[in-house]
Amino acid sequence: MLLSEPPETAYDIRFTLLGFPVRIAVTFWLGAVVFGYSLCRFFSSEELGVGPLMIAWALCLLVSILIHELGHALAFRHYGIQSSIVLYHFGGLAIPTSTYTPGRSIARIGEKEQLIISAAGPAFQLLSALLVIVAVKLAGFEVSAFRWMPAFLANLPWVTEGAVMDSRGMLALVTFYILPSVLWALLNLVPVWPLDGGRIARSLIVINGGTVAQSLWVSVICSGLLAFYAFNHGQPMMGVFFLMFGFSSYQMLNPMNNGWR
Repeated sequence: MLLSEPPETAYDIRFTLLGFPVRIAVTFWLGAVVFGYSLCRFFSSEELGVGPLMIAWALCLLVSILIHELGHALAFRHYGIQSSIVLYHFGGLAIPTSTYTPGRSIARIGEKEQLIISAAGPAFQLLSALLVIVAVKLAGFEVSAFRWMPAFLANLPWVTEGAVMDSRGMLALVTFYILPSVLWALLNLVPVWPLDGGRIARSLIVINGGTVAQSLWVSVICSGLLAFYAFNHGQPMMGVFFLMFGFSSYQMLNPMNNGWR
């Protein structure tokens, strides 16, 4: 199953944050290396090695994704549901575990509540990135992290205006936080199941009188379009992921056997 909780190992890191049990699976660090090695090599120099940069990247990624999952977990708590957080190679999961409210089932949570819970993660992550961006701009520097993003973001004039940071280490650190915080949140908002955007789309469609099957067709179509875009823009790994998401959504449609209604 895609985006499912990884099995526990003796090498996982466990702690509690704001009352939420948190587990960092050992595969999280492997994923951080895979996704960040090229970026760290770019910022490396004689004075700044790849090793320290990889540590900084992994910690920035950890904080960013943890904030994302805290958004979901706090929203669950707002609706009386306990949850735990797991970080792993595909990002993170906020997993509902039980309910505070007697007689209330987790499965019976309404679509409006699910909409808020799904949107809370990307919202928290984007807000954290915005705070860093504002701090950088107030200091008079450009936010060079946007130069690594798609054209519609890289061409925003206000973020790329300003002086270039003198410290290569600080430049790397800011980039390491802003880049995944913005891109991860936006990627999660595309209407593809089981990403947050797919859950948001399902809630919006059902709230407005549609069906779950319709939301899955949206997921299938968007997955295909995004896979095509990824393959044509030198992102084969992302393309494969979206093909898998689309196929998974299509498989979920088969038992329903009702299509668009």
